[in-house]
Amino acid sequence: VQLQASGGGLVQAGGSLRLSCTASGRTFSGYDVGWFRQAPGKEREFVAAINWNGGRVYYADSVKGRFTISRDNAKNTVYLQMNSLKPEDTAVYYCAADPRRTFTPSLVVRSAQYGYWGQGTQVTVSS
Repeated sequence: VQLQASGGGLVQAGGSLRLSCTASGRTFSGYDVGWFRQAPGKEREFVAAINWNGGRVYYADSVKGRFTISRDNAKNTVYLQMNSLKPEDTAVYYCAADPRRTFTPSLVVRSAQYGYWGQGTQVTVSS
């Protein structure tokens, strides 16, 4: 499966963005999907994940209550709605997919869990 992340941009603190991760090549409904981000000079970190049918989600503490992950399998797309953005949310955001459907918090936060990655989309939040 090929993943395409989009929707990034420049926004002021307190603003909102919605990222999309669109899959092609295979049906997306067979994959758990995660969002990660990487800021300059920092390691890639987990943001949010959703299981294959949208019935389970998990968030990093840093985004809980501000970000919402969802999916529309008919459109082969997973979304990350980001509200109340902060300058520390500035990063390149990546989506990733895992076909094994082993959705547990201890696994979905690990980048090694995912075998397929999109190219990333830049999110910049100005103060």
